[in-house]
Amino acid sequence: MRINFWLNGVKKEEEIRPDTLLLDFLRSLGCYSVKRGCETANCGLCTVLVEGRPMLSCSVLAARIDGKRVMTMEGLQEEAKEFGTFLANEGAEQCGFCNPGFIMNVIAMTKELADPTEDEIKEYLAGNLCRCSGFVGQTRSILKYLEYKKNQEKEVQA
Repeated sequence: MRINFWLNGVKKEEEIRPDTLLLDFLRSLGCYSVKRGCETANCGLCTVLVEGRPMLSCSVLAARIDGKRVMTMEGLQEEAKEFGTFLANEGAEQCGFCNPGFIMNVIAMTKELADPTEDEIKEYLAGNLCRCSGFVGQTRSILKYLEYKKNQEKEVQA
């Protein structure tokens, strides 16, 4: 079957099999930030943004993106680098395997929630698993990142 979609801002038309998982399809297009983890939609490693909303690509057929906009970390390099710096500064990156899915969810959260509380952050990121840490560093990095973004907004408005 033929699908049309935008991948990281570029219009695409591709032929796929009806049973192709979005995860496998995106990796076949060179989007290696989309990682295979649990394959049960429980770890968040395969998170991509579809129409700006986080989606677990391991549990979605590629056919579902027909006519939609898909973003992977390859298309969000500046945002990923900006937040990744906060992760590194808080020692929250450790092995880094969970970072792409985690970063994708944080980017989506910042666009969806104006001023999230710590509880809202934890709820939003509940589907992301990190085997290296207890999320203390990640939570700290998110709070500092959100404060940084708020200060940037104030400077722009001034």
